[in-house]
Amino acid sequence: MTDVGEFSQIGFAIGGGFFAGILIGYALKKVVKVVAVVVGLFFAGLAYLQYQQIIDIKWAKLQAVSQNTVITVADATTHITGFGASHDVSALAISNLGIPLTGSMSMGIAVGFMKG
Repeated sequence: MTDVGEFSQIGFAIGGGFFAGILIGYALKKVVKVVAVVVGLFFAGLAYLQYQQIIDIKWAKLQAVSQNTVITVADATTHITGFGASHDVSALAISNLGIPLTGSMSMGIAVGFMKG
């Protein structure tokens, strides 16, 4: 027979994870918008300075550098240590609230990002 306290812990993990996920998703979308505006204004400024013939930009070289940077970041994120290691099964048990917490948090992040 299961204890009522165990159900309340799972319910708290699900509800708290969802609420925290909404806040994280909302904040993440706001940060992405600000970064997009700043980067867009930077490139617009560069284009204006080139139009005024104040600077000369080699757009092909800038594209090559940015592609190399994106490839490097993608390779770095796919080779993060710890993802290939074997995990202890008892550490991943449902009783430590890992699955309900992360599942509800990921849904909260998705909802917060969409509504942000």
